[in-house]
Amino acid sequence: MSNTTAPLKNNGSSYDELVPVIHEQLKRCNGNAVRVKEELKALYDTDIPYSSLTRVIREMMLREQTRNKRSGEYNFAPGEEMQHDTSPHQVIIGAKRVNAQCAGLILAYSRKIYVQYYPCFKRFESKVFLDAGLRHFDGVCPSCIIDNTSVILAGGAGKNAVISPEMKAFADYFGVTFNAHEINHADRKGRIERTFRYVEDNFLAGREFTDWNDLNTQALWWCETIANSKPKRSLKGKTPEMVYLMEKRHLRKLPIYLPPIYETRYCIVNMSGYVTVDTNRYSVPERLVGQTVEVHKEWMYIRVYHKRKKVAEHSRVVDKRDTRVRTPEHHPPLFTRKSPSLKEVTVLTGHSDVLDQYVNAMKKRVRGRGARKFKQLLDLKRTYPLEAFIKAIKTALHYGLFDLNRLERIILSNIAGDFFDLEEP
Repeated sequence: MSNTTAPLKNNGSSYDELVPVIHEQLKRCNGNAVRVKEELKALYDTDIPYSSLTRVIREMMLREQTRNKRSGEYNFAPGEEMQHDTSPHQVIIGAKRVNAQCAGLILAYSRKIYVQYYPCFKRFESKVFLDAGLRHFDGVCPSCIIDNTSVILAGGAGKNAVISPEMKAFADYFGVTFNAHEINHADRKGRIERTFRYVEDNFLAGREFTDWNDLNTQALWWCETIANSKPKRSLKGKTPEMVYLMEKRHLRKLPIYLPPIYETRYCIVNMSGYVTVDTNRYSVPERLVGQTVEVHKEWMYIRVYHKRKKVAEHSRVVDKRDTRVRTPEHHPPLFTRKSPSLKEVTVLTGHSDVLDQYVNAMKKRVRGRGARKFKQLLDLKRTYPLEAFIKAIKTALHYGLFDLNRLERIILSNIAGDFFDLEEP
């Protein structure tokens, strides 16, 4: 680029006249002040000291920033509003540090809180959490302030937010309206925002957990024993639990019937006898291989139904992937099934050590159960004298002979002359 612009000169120690040029070059150089200094020297023959350049950039950015407005104060009547949000936390489960989503629900007036943790937080987990939280409060507020994430919203933000049909149906059943705060107006739900810092600094500090169930059990204990039982200055020295007792009569009552929270899906049982839910596989009786079953995914359990009858139930795996959960009764071993004892084998054994050895050796050589072979052997035992039969068995066992036709010829040779007069008169 040719130098067609007249060089800019500074007025004493002031570089205010360079602000438009610096602003333009700052954009071209992706915020690199060193390159801006080089471009000013090359294009405008202006050698501005680096410290002065950075000072001008800082002052320019401060002037461009919008002055933050003073946040207001929000006061709520008993039973008027509750606030819900989530926050990512790191927790130690099974001696491992894992990422978890902390879900919180708070009554805006009494500041009573309910906190639980989840590996991820989607609409299914949202309904599970809100259902448990409303049960814990034993009532609901007509308004619930939320953020602008897609967990509950289908689109829009603030006043223009559109609640997803699934979550709207859930809220309508409890008589709750979800209201999203305006963009960059998170202080509107400051009650729950401050709670997350309290949870991190107090509940998680120095605590380790064996599994997710242990984590949520301790979180509930902490809410009831510590967080909701601690006096607060904002409540004039009272505890959230004490103020909640007064607020409770202003809450809307829960519906008479609270259905369980679950997702329904229809799956075809694969050739291995499993159905897949969230990458994890759960066993189903092998007689249902290739058939369509109805799977209910609950927070704690996986239940499988076929023709309206429950055929399987498993504890749900929430923190692993590609895991198999199998009930032994669903899949009997394919190649180690013991054949029932044959009646002929029972009759043959237990009378002679030699015959027992011969029968056991024959079991290893016959195909399948060998019912025909053992029946033929029993017929030989019953047909011929026992002494000649046992003598032939000894000979056959010695030479490894299991051809029963040849065994019969040996028996006949042993009794030749005892039953038949072979000499001519």
